[in-house]
Amino acid sequence: MKNLNIGIISLGWMGGLHARSYLSAPRRYPELNVEPVLHTAADPDATARDLAVNTLGFARAVADYRELLSDPEIDAVSICSPNFLHREIALAAVEAGKPFWIEKPMGRSAQESREIAEAAERAGLVTAVGFNYRNVPAIAEARRLVRSGGIGEVTNVRVSFLADYSSDPASTLTWRFKRELAGTGVLGDLLSHGFDLAQFIVGRIDSVTAADSLVIRQRPLPTAGATSHLSASAGGGPVGPVENEDYAAVIARFDSGAIGVFESSRIAVGPRAEYIIDVYGTKGSLRWNFHRLNELQIADSRDGYRTVMAGPGFGDFARFQPGPGLSMGFDDLKTIEAALFLRSLAEGEQFAPSAADGWAAAEIADAALESAASGAWVTVPEVSGETTYNR
Repeated sequence: MKNLNIGIISLGWMGGLHARSYLSAPRRYPELNVEPVLHTAADPDATARDLAVNTLGFARAVADYRELLSDPEIDAVSICSPNFLHREIALAAVEAGKPFWIEKPMGRSAQESREIAEAAERAGLVTAVGFNYRNVPAIAEARRLVRSGGIGEVTNVRVSFLADYSSDPASTLTWRFKRELAGTGVLGDLLSHGFDLAQFIVGRIDSVTAADSLVIRQRPLPTAGATSHLSASAGGGPVGPVENEDYAAVIARFDSGAIGVFESSRIAVGPRAEYIIDVYGTKGSLRWNFHRLNELQIADSRDGYRTVMAGPGFGDFARFQPGPGLSMGFDDLKTIEAALFLRSLAEGEQFAPSAADGWAAAEIADAALESAASGAWVTVPEVSGETTYNR
């Protein structure tokens, strides 16, 4: 078994999840024949570095990610930093010859995503982008049904990514609400998942028209200890402007001729993380909701939907549970993601969602943003490089 020395840059919630996912993947996928070793963590925060070594089990932790990337012992890295650092760190990883697993949105814009993807392609590096919803076993079955013609010709698609994580006007004005730091709002944060998921199940999106809105225009400035957009202010303090969209609605045309309707909000009151995709065809339809991750609703007759529980035969379900009714969770999806990246590293082929896939989602988001400003239909540019959504 080959050891792979892993470095993780930024040890917030997602960085910790990457660490646990690397360790879990070989237990679920023993045929990988690789053993990830948590070698080095990089984070400017001393508390995060202490957590990395004393809780997560890293051999060492450093403050500067450049020190991590310059270490010849590091075989691959995870980039879990805020959006505004993605391009800088990813290009530095490419320069250092380190394959990387990066969270989405990959760049703050399609241009930044393109630079990352093209640099990785030129360097011949395998990559991974955090499109974890692809890995839901019910989604794997939905894709199989659609791609095999099980619901006939796809006529239309509905994707709804509604969340409430910023519905409280008292939640702190962090980097996520600043265009220079985050790029777009829900288009990048949530609908990048939705666009990728739709392309993964149905096929490429060709053009879009869109509208967006900014509802909560000011938020309290951060105070000591308020590091997350989930942190709330007690009120009465200074506020600052929100610069990117709270809500977006997109109509899309697929290459196949199917029509897609996409909706996303970060300020919805009620849905917590209600991520839904409906695919309608000439012979049937299907529906999946993240709130009920382990279920797939299928209509393959005129009798309406029937609910099918995920089980062995649905994607990688059998890697985690022996039978239907036993649930998988969000962390399991990241374990699958880690396994795809590790397989890509071990075999030198692209199995994980690639940097080109991240660029493709960013082009759709940017086209939607352009359309929201102009009111016109906008053609989505095709990307170069090795995408995996159509495999």
